Amino acid sequence: MEFTIIQTGGKQYKVSSGQKLKIEKLDAEKDGKVVFDKVLLAADGDSVKIGTPYVEGAKVEAKVLRQARDKKKIVFKYHSKTRYRKKKGHKQPFTEVEIA
Repeated sequence: MEFTIIQTGGKQYKVSSGQKLKIEKLDAEKDGKVVFDKVLLAADGDSVKIGTPYVEGAKVEAKVLRQARDKKKIVFKYHSKTRYRKKKGHKQPFTEVEIA
């Protein structure tokens, strides 16, 4: 089993070749390429490389599929017995990539 753990947007993702995933928004064009150089762990069969904090010389390339905004998340604040209600909505922008 071949997989890699990368860090982007303050989060860590376990990725493998051909996988599609949504990550925090990046400044990249659609159908462009993105290189993730913050590789925390690289596993290929029995050989495992663990970075301190990153694996030297390792990088993961990905193709940008689309830039979009996620479904609306509702933020509702409520205090009982005080007539306090606040309703807000938020759409988080994201970038969908395919690992090459």
